[in-house]
Amino acid sequence: MALPVASFGCVGVNSSHSCLKPLENPLFCISRVSFGWDFHPPCVPLKGRLSSSVSTIVPRASSATALEDGKPNGKYNDTDAIPTPKVIIDQDSDPNATIVEITFGDRLGALLDTMNALKNLGLNVVKANVFLDSSGKHNTFAITKADTGRKVEDPELLEAIRLTIINNMLQYHPESSEQLAMGAAFGITPPKQQIDVDIATHIIVNDDGPDRSLLYVETADRPGLLVDLVKIITDINISVESGEFDTEGLLAKAKFHVSYRGKAIIKPLQQEASF
Repeated sequence: MALPVASFGCVGVNSSHSCLKPLENPLFCISRVSFGWDFHPPCVPLKGRLSSSVSTIVPRASSATALEDGKPNGKYNDTDAIPTPKVIIDQDSDPNATIVEITFGDRLGALLDTMNALKNLGLNVVKANVFLDSSGKHNTFAITKADTGRKVEDPELLEAIRLTIINNMLQYHPESSEQLAMGAAFGITPPKQQIDVDIATHIIVNDDGPDRSLLYVETADRPGLLVDLVKIITDINISVESGEFDTEGLLAKAKFHVSYRGKAIIKPLQQEASF
């Protein structure tokens, strides 16, 4: 990741909107740093229109396959409880690849069409694993950029990965539409439960060792959220070392390992930024 480039600016957080935005009265004011990430939209074919500042249309699989579904006929009983879909984008676990984990109870198959759709984004799936636990079957992929062989750091491409996976889940598992915030944008049935952004949004900053802090954000999910969060973090003058972005049903949960001038954020700023 590129070294931070310092400048000065002030940014706060407003939880009364569907995204976090700069405020006139900032929560804190410290020197700005850059992730070393560029904000050039990837050349990706899109489905639908996104409501955020980023217009990204996700590629869909060209043909259906039973291997995308966990059951041989892809059918479930009406009485089966619909599990909570989860998509995790992990930048912490592997220094050389972006790790993606997808869970939807025991309903997911080999996800071959999802892997093909990721390849259409200019990515390589260098490793794929499946493991089981009490929450269901977890499909994990190690992803790198095809042109460089390195992990993905462009936030817009990371968001395209997330939306591609969710879009394919909605296509092959339409029952997930009511369980995902993206169901309102891309699914056949919008979620019955509505999340109040004011209530759902939480920001916590804690120590994460002597030289860095952990910035945790939880809020209502929507298309483009990952990109908006990253843009805001680059404006609040904090150096970001790595992070993880989780989509869990209607919620999005992000954590970023951050520092200020090589040190953890001081306690008064942690308390000021958390709510």
